[in-house]
Amino acid sequence: MKRIGLLSDTHGYLDNRILTYLSECDEIWHAGDIGNLETAQKLSGIKPFRAVSGNIDGAELRHLYPLVLRFYCENVEVLIIHIGGYPGHYAPDARKEISSATPKLFISGHSHILKVIFDQKFQLLHINPGAAGIQGFHQVRTLIRFTIDQEIIKDLEVVELGQKGIISM
Repeated sequence: MKRIGLLSDTHGYLDNRILTYLSECDEIWHAGDIGNLETAQKLSGIKPFRAVSGNIDGAELRHLYPLVLRFYCENVEVLIIHIGGYPGHYAPDARKEISSATPKLFISGHSHILKVIFDQKFQLLHINPGAAGIQGFHQVRTLIRFTIDQEIIKDLEVVELGQKGIISM
C-alpha cells in the first residue's frame, strides 16, 4: 500500500504547507511545469519522486524528467503526461498513449483545473491535481493525496493550499 502526493504546475514555487502535506506520503508525483531544478531537488529530498517535464520546464529539467512517464505502482499502471487533456478531450499525445496501452490511472496537469473523472470509454481514472504554484489563472492552489492498495485507488483527498495570492511560509 502506498500513499501518493500528487501535484502539478508549481512553476518553481513551494511553501511549507506543500512540504508538510507531502511529508505524510510515501511517494511524490509531479505532473509537470516543475519550474526549476531547486523545486525538483526539494521534492526529491523529501520522498521518492517521479515527474514529467512540462511546457515551461527548461532543458535541464527536460533532460531529467521525460514528457511521458509510464510505470506501475502496486498493481496499477500509471501514465503521466503534462499536457493530457481529460476524458472526451484528450490531447493528441495522450490519446495515442491511452489507445495503444490503456493505463488504470492517467494523470495530467497544465490546465491548472483540478479534475477527477472516471473515463467510461477507456475504464481509467483521470486525475489533474490543479496547480500548487502561484502563477496562472487558478484562484486556489491545490494538490491531491490518495492511496494505491494493490489494484485499488482509494482515499482520494483534495488539499486546498489557500488563495493563489496569499503566500504562507
